[in-house]
Amino acid sequence: MAEITAALVKELRERTGQGMMECKKALVAAGGDIEKAIDDMRASGAIKAAKKAGNIAAEGAIAVRVEGGRGVIIEVNSQTDFLALQDDFKGFVKGSLDEAFEQNLSEVAPLIASREAAREALVVKTGENVNIRRLARTEGDVVGSYLHGHRIGVLVTLKGGDEELAKHIAMHVAAANPAVLSPADVSEELVAKEKEIFLQLNADKIAGKPENIVENMIKGRIAKFLAEASLVEQAFVMDPEVKVGALAKKAGAEIVSFIRFEVGEGIEKAESDFAAEVAAQVAAAKQ
Repeated sequence: MAEITAALVKELRERTGQGMMECKKALVAAGGDIEKAIDDMRASGAIKAAKKAGNIAAEGAIAVRVEGGRGVIIEVNSQTDFLALQDDFKGFVKGSLDEAFEQNLSEVAPLIASREAAREALVVKTGENVNIRRLARTEGDVVGSYLHGHRIGVLVTLKGGDEELAKHIAMHVAAANPAVLSPADVSEELVAKEKEIFLQLNADKIAGKPENIVENMIKGRIAKFLAEASLVEQAFVMDPEVKVGALAKKAGAEIVSFIRFEVGEGIEKAESDFAAEVAAQVAAAKQ
């Protein structure tokens, strides 16, 4: 069995929102396998969902640029949100974005190399570490974008339609955070896991029911799961009566792709007070 470390307990707490003791018990029962612990917690009804591994907030900014059917989005990280709001940092981000766009870059490595001198100068001036983390580009008939403050950015590519429609869909993506474009993009493994969890959660409800009724219940749950995960099947945030895919189709357009960046996805941010929190909870448990 894997060692149940404080770091493992901490990660499970951040991903599920449950208490430290509950997380430790779940990890012990799962033999230290955090993904199994999450599935077991969902199956028992303790949680409905969990954050993806490493989805912990960090600081910095997202920037986008769209022109002539081309779009580029980048993430630049800083140690504090305060720096992300300063002109020096904003200037570095803009210079990096413009270079990526003008050089038509699709990989972040050349941009990092080219901007290293400017990055080092900014680090020396501000006293904070700064890094260009990632970059993505897209092109097509129509490319639209949306930037929610400096923390979330989206690019949407359409076949047909116009930039206004693409922007509205990008706003939806920023708010709803779909996992994939269409139900066909959801892996069979995820569908099978969702079915298994549904059966465990509803064991009492389905006990003794005819097989065809149980199958219809499963189909309903899977359909809901696919709709929640897929952009084209989600209810449009500005008009919940219409699905996003139908919205595009009505305008004579097809959604080709979307890219969504949020500051800090996958970056673990150090928290110096976790040990104190653990000690406090252990002390409270002994009373």
